[in-house]
Amino acid sequence: MTPSHTSTGVAGCLLAGFGAATAALAWAPRAAISIDGGFEGHARDLSVLVVDLPLVLLGGALVPLLTWALTIRWVGRPWLAVLAAVTALALGVWGLLEWWTPRQAPNPGYGQGI
Repeated sequence: MTPSHTSTGVAGCLLAGFGAATAALAWAPRAAISIDGGFEGHARDLSVLVVDLPLVLLGGALVPLLTWALTIRWVGRPWLAVLAAVTALALGVWGLLEWWTPRQAPNPGYGQGI
């Protein structure tokens, strides 16, 4: 492997790590109610840690990595590949925030009253 191939691979791995971290940080505020459960823990749903978090991390890592790899293969310019990967990550995080909202049960403390 030449040094340029090594640096290209390292850049792709860094983009994958950056994508996974960004996706997790965007996911965490919406998942907080499911983790702590809200008032007296009535809305606790820890399946977000078992199901949703791994999928968010995997998607956050794979979207920029695959975009990076395809752009390097087709165009061959690293700066364009970085731009395409960051754009794909931004669109992926935007899509995640628009589409995914964890299930929230109605709050039992706020009802019709007496």
